[in-house]
Amino acid sequence: MKQHADMGTVVRYVKGNVGKRVRIMENKGRNRVDVAEGVITNIYPCLFTIRLDDSSPAINKEISYTYTDVFTRDVELELCS
Repeated sequence: MKQHADMGTVVRYVKGNVGKRVRIMENKGRNRVDVAEGVITNIYPCLFTIRLDDSSPAINKEISYTYTDVFTRDVELELCS
């Protein structure tokens, strides 16, 4: 995802990609980065949720991020093809 000019562009980007598969790169600090793939499932006024892929269909793991996380580049989203 490219650098955003303001928070509104982040919100529009996430809203426009609901239901699509994304790669999440989360900066954990001290040169640690977690990478996962999932689908953007829900959007809310202050945050959005992503259902992560897992080998077991019985376990559905959802994580949430705020739009500020994406704006400050603590979390980077990249569309999967």
